[in-house]
Amino acid sequence: MSVRFFSGILAMGLAAWLAGCAAPKPAPVVPAQSGAQAQPSALPVLMPHPIGPSVHRPGALWTPVPWGDLPGFEQDALEQAWAAWLHSCSVPAPSWRQACGEVQALRTADDALRRAWMRRSLQPYLVRTPDGRDRGMLTAYYEPVMRARRMAGGGFGVPLYALPSGYANQGPWFSRQQIETGHPGAATALAGREIAWLEDPVDALVLHIQGSGRLILQEPDGAIRHVRLAYAGTNNHPYKSVGRWLLERRLISDASWPGIKAWVQANPHRVQEMLWSNPRYVFFKEEALPPEAQELGPRGAQGVPLTPGRSIAVDKRSIPYGTPVWLMTAGPVLNEKRLVLAQDTGSAIVGAVRADYFAGRGSEAGELAGRVKQDLYLWALWPKGVPLP
Repeated sequence: MSVRFFSGILAMGLAAWLAGCAAPKPAPVVPAQSGAQAQPSALPVLMPHPIGPSVHRPGALWTPVPWGDLPGFEQDALEQAWAAWLHSCSVPAPSWRQACGEVQALRTADDALRRAWMRRSLQPYLVRTPDGRDRGMLTAYYEPVMRARRMAGGGFGVPLYALPSGYANQGPWFSRQQIETGHPGAATALAGREIAWLEDPVDALVLHIQGSGRLILQEPDGAIRHVRLAYAGTNNHPYKSVGRWLLERRLISDASWPGIKAWVQANPHRVQEMLWSNPRYVFFKEEALPPEAQELGPRGAQGVPLTPGRSIAVDKRSIPYGTPVWLMTAGPVLNEKRLVLAQDTGSAIVGAVRADYFAGRGSEAGELAGRVKQDLYLWALWPKGVPLP
């Protein structure tokens, strides 16, 4: 989320949604069967060179290895990663305070100086599962951008709500179907809580799943504003995958986002039934987007803006927020060896070698996010001389 629970989480990846994973973010949206089909691995088999005993963390093993084990370390352009790192260093954990001061001092340094400092100051750890597996899974998520109106009308009739009055976050509230069919209790609590109105109920579901998004919002006087919707809470019902619902009824054979969109277009009379198969409902809060924040991503679980291509969601039990991570993945969609920052989490992001890659905002990022499901390796970087958490 933060954007995802989302409270701190952006939402789980689009592929994970189609997969069937729950999206209770804070815990950001974020797969038994993914919209993106898993591909045969293109990753080479690792031949690590441990330089010390593995350290047991909750749900993970961290094995210290030399810098030479990190493929592509000398080739990565670090400018965007450093910007993401500076965001994390604005709220440093105690273990990172000294190192973050040095990261900030290298704000304008060239990559050679930055790499030299990393080698001197940080220790790489290969992240593995408790039973020793080093290969995991990468998915991706994004920030949707949608047109909306402040007032209903002109085809814009799908509401996006703030938290209902009297919201207590205790136990299940009304279901999606009850909310959308005007159950008296839900209608009373949501009266006047509409933030904006969309044209398409499927777009609303995408926002619910991603956990946040941007609106190009038309005000009653015709003025156009750009605002962000951030995650505020849910009705505390379990997430149910609409992709899985369609697959189980053999209504589609392709649970990708394009496959679901094609089914929706061909079966408008059944769209509401599909949407109600997921009882979970997300509430939002509106955030201003001043000019200086236009290029910043939504806030992740660490509480800092996400950076496209340089922020990942992780299982925080395995990799603490704010940790720089070397990521390697190879597949039909992404081929990357790069520095990223653990800045978010998601309910579907569980396990030691598991990451959700923030692809950015808008339709192009959404198309990429919906296709990513491939193998990866992760190396956590930790300050030398500082005890592991």
